[in-house]
Amino acid sequence: MRRVNFDLDVLRSFALGVDLGSFAKAADRLGRSTSAVSAQLKKLEEQAGMPILRRQGRGMALTEAGETMLAYARRLLELNDEAAAALQGGELEGWIRLGLQEDFGEALLPDVLGRFARAHPKVRIEARIARNAELLDRVAGGRLDLALAWDAGTPTVTPHAERLGEIPMRWIGPAADLPGWSADSGEPLPLVSLDAPCLMRTAAAAALDRAGIPWRIAFTSASLAGIWAAVAAGLGVALRTGVGLPPSVRALAPEEAGLPRLPLLGLHLHRAEAEPAPAIARLEAILRQRLEGLSAFA
Repeated sequence: MRRVNFDLDVLRSFALGVDLGSFAKAADRLGRSTSAVSAQLKKLEEQAGMPILRRQGRGMALTEAGETMLAYARRLLELNDEAAAALQGGELEGWIRLGLQEDFGEALLPDVLGRFARAHPKVRIEARIARNAELLDRVAGGRLDLALAWDAGTPTVTPHAERLGEIPMRWIGPAADLPGWSADSGEPLPLVSLDAPCLMRTAAAAALDRAGIPWRIAFTSASLAGIWAAVAAGLGVALRTGVGLPPSVRALAPEEAGLPRLPLLGLHLHRAEAEPAPAIARLEAILRQRLEGLSAFA
C-alpha cells in the first residue's frame, strides 16, 4: 500500500477554509491567492484518492470523506502547532489569569488549557468563570489578563478590547420535545433565565415585546446548569447561543413554535495590556484558533 504524506500547509488551508466558510477568506487570511488555495485542495483530493468537497449552491460542502479528512486535519495541525510552541517557547514561565463566560467553560476550557499546559508546563493559569459585568470589571482593574465576554451594547470599560466575531442568539428548548407553548395559545411564554441583570434575559424580553408576544419569568438560576435543567424539564424556553449546549436541550429552529427571530451577539476579547507577555500572547493564540473552529459561529 502506497504511503501518503499529507502536506500540513495544505491541511491548514483546507481546515481554515471550512472554519471560515470560504476558501477565498482562507486565502486572504493565509496571505495566498485564491488560485493557490484551489491548487492545494486539488492536491489534497489527489492524495486522498476521492472527492472531499462537493458543490452546494454557490459554495462548497464537505463529502463524507471530507468530514473524515477535516477531523484528522485538525488533530494533525494541533499536534504540529503544539510541538512548534513547545520547542520555540518551551521556557515560557509566569502566571496568566483568564476569564470566560460560563457558556465557554466546557466548550473551550479543557481543550485550550490542556494544549497550553502540555506545551508550557512552567506557566501557571488561573481561570475564572463569571458573568459579563464581573469579567469586564476584573480586566479593567488589572485582576484578569484576558477575558472573553459578550458585547453588552455599552461602551467598553476595559483598556484593550477586540471584537472577534458574532454568534447567533437562539431560543433553547428541551431536546426530546417541542416547547409546551405556541404563539396562538394565548398564554404568556414561560422564560427560563439567569438572575437579573442578564444580557440575554433583556434581549429575550425585547424580542418578545417587539413581536407582541406576552411572556413571564418561569424560572431563574444563578448558573447555567440550573437553566439547562429547567429547560430540559419543560419549565420554559431560554435565550442563549449555541455554545456549550448539553444533550438535554437543543437550539430551536428559526421561528419554531412562533418565536421571533433573534439578532447576532458580538463576542469581544479583552486584554489588560496592549502588548501582553509572551505566555499570555501564546494562550491568546490558542484561544483564537479554538474559537475559529467553534460551530456556533456558523
